[in-house]
Amino acid sequence: MCPEIKDEILCNFWRRYLQKSKQAYTKRPAHASAKKHTISESTTSDSDWETEVESFIFNRLSSSHESEGESCSDVGSGNISSDVNIASDTTFVCSGSVDGGSYLHENQKERLLMSMPMTLAFCYMALLWWRESITLVDLLRFVEDGHIPYVNTFQQFPEELKLYGPDVKIFQVQSLPSYDEVFKMMLKLAAFLDLPSFPQITEKCFFHPNVLCIKYLMEANLPDEFHNWTCRVVKKTGLGDVAFLTFDPLKSKRMVKYEVQAAALIVVVLKLFFLLDDRYEWLLSNFVSEENKTNKEGTPEWFNFQKWYIIMKSALDEAQKKVAEECARYQWKSETPLFYSKERKWTVNKRKQMAVTLQKQFGKLIGSSQPAKIQNPASFQFNWDEENTDRNCFHGHSLEGVMQEQGKSFTTVNSEYWLNTLKLCKMDAQCNHWTKYEESNFPSTYQFILNLFSFLLRVKASSLHQEVSLVEHRLFRAKLQKNPRSKPRK
Repeated sequence: MCPEIKDEILCNFWRRYLQKSKQAYTKRPAHASAKKHTISESTTSDSDWETEVESFIFNRLSSSHESEGESCSDVGSGNISSDVNIASDTTFVCSGSVDGGSYLHENQKERLLMSMPMTLAFCYMALLWWRESITLVDLLRFVEDGHIPYVNTFQQFPEELKLYGPDVKIFQVQSLPSYDEVFKMMLKLAAFLDLPSFPQITEKCFFHPNVLCIKYLMEANLPDEFHNWTCRVVKKTGLGDVAFLTFDPLKSKRMVKYEVQAAALIVVVLKLFFLLDDRYEWLLSNFVSEENKTNKEGTPEWFNFQKWYIIMKSALDEAQKKVAEECARYQWKSETPLFYSKERKWTVNKRKQMAVTLQKQFGKLIGSSQPAKIQNPASFQFNWDEENTDRNCFHGHSLEGVMQEQGKSFTTVNSEYWLNTLKLCKMDAQCNHWTKYEESNFPSTYQFILNLFSFLLRVKASSLHQEVSLVEHRLFRAKLQKNPRSKPRK
């Protein structure tokens, strides 16, 4: 990750937020009363002065805005000029921050106040602006694995920064945010900041579906040849167009969920090949299995869906069990005690010391082992090594057994396809007729595919199912418009 993301992008987003929320870079801070602050007479009005600061912030962002290049640029860091008035150093008696008490007021709940999930929204917004090769899914997983300080992050604060009073409620995290929570918060934040259009998502960008599909095909241990078919679907549906992928907070409130869209494309391609109706994929697997016995030595093995299913089912069950165990052992309480007032400090410290002593004694009785060390962050959750004999790697397998030659091109042996829903979505944020995902209404193989990718993305299976429906409606739009009353195959 380029260090300029923090200095050139994230810091300027933060300055913009402080100005828009009237917390800093303004002559009339929102938390200051008229009695405590007096405005000196000046020839320049407040609005003109704040406009100058706003122009400075956007100029800093524009200097790092690369319309074509995908690599980090070498730009120097800078600071707001010294004539900008910073917020007053006056602090509340019961809080370590200037505006900590305002977070408890009823009239402040609808404002975009800072929170721990909001910090992740800032980070994702900066990563997307810089088009860094880290998605929101990766960001949340790094938080879950402890690579990014989030839970009990106040323990890393310097000694002179005291945390008590209302500030405790801000930094005391009791749960990890979901993908949808941070995603929706990022949309609100970008609109609140009045940000211009983000840098374009081109075919060379990591967030483009053609690139992300490679990542998730490798993650799901699927043959490399599937990538040619996902690219064909992207081209036919227009999901790879720059205008569709590029986020513009001012023109459209809708934003593409890049990782979910890439996974949905793979699901649609799997349905094109294997139908996923709990019958056809197994018949095709039996045929491929018999053909593999007669294939010449040295030729690529034909992809066997049933064999892949058994291996991935075992890997998914093992990974889900591991995540559940780690979640049960998660330590939410901090080593450093929190107190809401200085008067409570002695009592809290005493209770904390008693709890630590009892925990040590209990650990000696049961002979508990030391906690496992945090592993280095990785972009992949599943590692499919071709030299690993326990789990077969299907990346190099051929799709010859499930394709047939038609003229000068190849098509799938399967000629049928069942749609998730008959209603054609309007493809906008006001859509109110999403397909309701109920597992009992869909084949078990299709459910497994959704559960596999929803686990990799840490999203709900229903969210992925909705994205699959959107891709299908774009892919079969002409057929649906020609015969809108046709029923899907069950």
